[in-house]
Amino acid sequence: MGGSGGAARSAGGGAGDGADGTAAAGAGAGPPGEEAAGRAWIRRLAAGLGPDLALLRRSDEFRRLYAGQLWSYAGNSITFVGMPYQAYQLTHSSLAVGLLSIAELVPLVATALLGGALADAVDRRRLIRGCQVFLCGSGAALALNAAAWHQLWLLFLLAASSTGLYGLQRPSLEALVPALVRRAELPGAAALTGLLGNAVSLAGPLLGGVAIAAGGLPVAYLADSAACVAALLAFSRMRATPPPPDAARPSLGGVLEGLRYASSRPELLGTYLIDISAMLFGAPYALFPAIAARLGGPAVLGVLYAAPAAGGLIVSMTSGWTSHVSRHGQAIVLAVCGWGAGIAAFGFAPGLWWAVVALAAAGAADMVSGTFRMIMWNQTIPASLRGRLAGLEMISYTTGEPVGNLEAGLVASATGSVRIAVVSGGVISVLGAAVVAAALPMLWRFDSGPAVP
Repeated sequence: MGGSGGAARSAGGGAGDGADGTAAAGAGAGPPGEEAAGRAWIRRLAAGLGPDLALLRRSDEFRRLYAGQLWSYAGNSITFVGMPYQAYQLTHSSLAVGLLSIAELVPLVATALLGGALADAVDRRRLIRGCQVFLCGSGAALALNAAAWHQLWLLFLLAASSTGLYGLQRPSLEALVPALVRRAELPGAAALTGLLGNAVSLAGPLLGGVAIAAGGLPVAYLADSAACVAALLAFSRMRATPPPPDAARPSLGGVLEGLRYASSRPELLGTYLIDISAMLFGAPYALFPAIAARLGGPAVLGVLYAAPAAGGLIVSMTSGWTSHVSRHGQAIVLAVCGWGAGIAAFGFAPGLWWAVVALAAAGAADMVSGTFRMIMWNQTIPASLRGRLAGLEMISYTTGEPVGNLEAGLVASATGSVRIAVVSGGVISVLGAAVVAAALPMLWRFDSGPAVP
């Protein structure tokens, strides 16, 4: 601001004709200078609050990876609504929806570990493309089942195979990020990834709900398949990423090496356990179809699934502050407590819009936790282990939710109350965060060093 004001005063002095003229010109130039300074301050504030979008211009490869993930996430988020809705329509049971999540769990764990080992030993781009081809076919098969066969067992089988492919692919996608951007840019990359995930998680369920209401489940599943094709095209434009010459072959020993490294770092282990706990007890998604059935049907279901992403999107769009935080462990613990509180509030919500606000608050807290977990992982894990640890990370943030869906369905069935299932899960999530922080104090004390000024 001082520079702008000085320039304005210099211009005024040059235009004047003596002392009086200089003063008059300077007085006239003041307001425009102040206005320009105000605009500059607003631009700096916006740049400090928002994510580093310039990173997409600086790195062509990161931009292509980002585009592929955009389309892949978009398709997944539509199916995320379609499959539980179809299971509930076929059975009218929240327990069946929870069991659908469990059917996805075993292949997810197995392929995430395998995918992590492969990500450190093979060309990651080739692995990503191969998985994407089969994911395109999975969406088409889901559409056929919804249109003609209406088989619950086939829905479970396709859900399990799709999740298995996702587990095989995802570690390579995550392990690529530290290789494509500089270390100082990793917080910005984490914020952009969160922005992408929340934006499509917000739009995808809404579009999925609308597609189901307007054209039925086959239309929704075909939209997923089309998005998978677009993702395949984007990933294919990336350059090859061969492993280093001294990379070890995929093996059980390599997987165990990753497990030993994770267990040797209590703060890293804490990031896994605290998220598993939060999702295990505080994930009420299996109850959404039953809640939506009372509140308005599939369109409402899409709103409920999208609400957490709306809160996460707000955090992502104002995530510039994350680069100024170094106590990542404290931020994670407090954010998980915020998630649990938001879920408990959702259980007490008297109507749809109160429920949406509570879910959005929970989603915002979850986004804060996810951002700092990603920064910790990308900044501190050695490159030679990045793929295997990405597989473990994926297990930590995905396995809790399927089991949590089953837990929510069981509690709702046993108590006959959806509210009890939701509220108890939120409260236990807060208690779980406190237990993990107490048992692994290195998580609470973790400090990444001087924050970005």
